[in-house]
Amino acid sequence: MTTAIPVAGVVFAAGEGTRLRPLTATLPKALCPVGNLPLLDHGLRRLAGLGLTGPATVAVNAAYLADQVITHVGDRAHLSVEQDGPIGTSGGLARLRPWLDGRAVIAGNADAYLHDPFREPGKDIAALLDGWTGDTVRMLTLPCRPGETGGFSGQRFAGFSLIPWRYLKDLADEDSSLVRTVWRPAEAAGDLELVPYDGYYLDTGTPADYLTANLHAAAGGLLADPSAVVTGTATESVLGAGARVDGVIHRCVLLPGAHVALGETLSDAIRTSDGLTIR
Repeated sequence: MTTAIPVAGVVFAAGEGTRLRPLTATLPKALCPVGNLPLLDHGLRRLAGLGLTGPATVAVNAAYLADQVITHVGDRAHLSVEQDGPIGTSGGLARLRPWLDGRAVIAGNADAYLHDPFREPGKDIAALLDGWTGDTVRMLTLPCRPGETGGFSGQRFAGFSLIPWRYLKDLADEDSSLVRTVWRPAEAAGDLELVPYDGYYLDTGTPADYLTANLHAAAGGLLADPSAVVTGTATESVLGAGARVDGVIHRCVLLPGAHVALGETLSDAIRTSDGLTIR
């Protein structure tokens, strides 16, 4: 890291992913794979690129289908389980206050897909920490799209934020968002710094955006797990472990164990191991 101020990392993984239904009916949003890597692991890898690894310096919160998240994380991070259900990004950090113990936090959403072709994960968001005094709130941003509202001085949030302890210490243990409790108050106080992101960012919260993120990860080609089998035709797609294509697919995501049968043609779709197809 490029700051002497103590900083911990947090990946938010508690959400129900209602916009991603039915994909998230039995799989937590944070464990949905993009480019054959669970979204949560993309976040953990990015923090590791900043030198933040292990349960002393990285935390993950869990609520919806928490057992799956707990098993997946194992001993790689400190786990904060919200037994009473998801309590938002602000409430999630409030629950982590004893663990944070005076440290600032660099927090990212598990559903944030980021890619910078010129920098490794972590290095691409290191500007959040460069020259930081520990007093301001920093937000990774991209320009708002035409007609987009609700941004910050013409910029939109790009998945990660850096928050000093003075903004964390009094957060209420209740369901609330950082927009309401940190970002807007910091903006009003002149404490919000917008840090531009030079790469590609997408909130993967809907099936269409989830598919788009996977196709971006495939970079116009076929990204297939070594255990996937193709006896038919597969183009511009992502194939998970044990996936099988006997038919024809184009611009698709096949989750681990998914199958496209002989004689079947599938395009611009997501398929799960139990045969669910989301177009």
